[in-house]
Amino acid sequence: MRRLLWPLLVLAVLLLVNVAFTPSFLSIELKDGHLYGSLIDILRFGAPLILVSLGMTLVIATGGIDLSVGSVVAISGALACLQISQDASVFTAVALALGLSVLLGAWNGVLVAWVGIQPIIATLILMVAGRGLAQLITDGQIITVTSDAYQLIGGGYWLTLPFGILLVAVVLAVTALLTRRLALGLLIESVGGNAEASRLAGIRSRGLTVVVYTFAALCAGLAGLMISSNVSSADGNNAGLWVELDAILAVVIGGTSLAGGRFSLAGTVVGALVIQTLTTTVYSVGVPPETTLLFKALVVTAVCLIQSPAFRAKLLQRREATA
Repeated sequence: MRRLLWPLLVLAVLLLVNVAFTPSFLSIELKDGHLYGSLIDILRFGAPLILVSLGMTLVIATGGIDLSVGSVVAISGALACLQISQDASVFTAVALALGLSVLLGAWNGVLVAWVGIQPIIATLILMVAGRGLAQLITDGQIITVTSDAYQLIGGGYWLTLPFGILLVAVVLAVTALLTRRLALGLLIESVGGNAEASRLAGIRSRGLTVVVYTFAALCAGLAGLMISSNVSSADGNNAGLWVELDAILAVVIGGTSLAGGRFSLAGTVVGALVIQTLTTTVYSVGVPPETTLLFKALVVTAVCLIQSPAFRAKLLQRREATA
């Protein structure tokens, strides 16, 4: 719980800043059986990032990193929209897109676990090649589709809530069940702590690493479907661009160490919400577009420093020295 204290505090501060500029920011209303409001929008637009961050959390917990999730997001959305534009059923399009995502994730896992390539290099290969593959699928164009069933994934509502929020809740619940109610989470943490020691202890660390990278790509594939269905189009060049960096930041803000080992799914969700709320705050406060990225970088840096025990200890020592 202590690990969640600072991310939750930062999230609360961001929400209060928005309330200061928009007094009705926290209000939620029901129209035509659908819930609307800024908080609902934060959850809806943050859903793809939460999905990608969940997969990234398990990858980082093994001591790895996945820079290719943004490309997988683009590939998944591009393939699904291409299939729908060619009169394929939504089920077929979704199945093909997620199937390809799983294969790409397994490819990353094999390169890392069996070939022995460093994770940052192995996933960098797919990060570059995958973006090219997404543009090949779309032929360098933006593919637009018209399908109410497909639009439900990222832009539709079910049980008064955006369907994307419900989808994230299901994925989060299944992930938490597998990693916290079963031994899988402990095995992942042991691999992140010391992969060789865990292998000697009888844990199939290589197979577990492949599974983790596959899961990360599956989450990215779902996010790609969500993003493309929300706008009813696929852009192989810009879809999922830099989402891998936001996902890594969400994991770090949530308290998971980049060195591997212990991880926090709840912290990751809060971290992703912090980043999405920060994006909303940028537009709410009226930060000039040309300085948006710099503003976000400064805020994220401040958040990470606040979370650092060593940084807080140095501040305390300096305060005591000047007192």
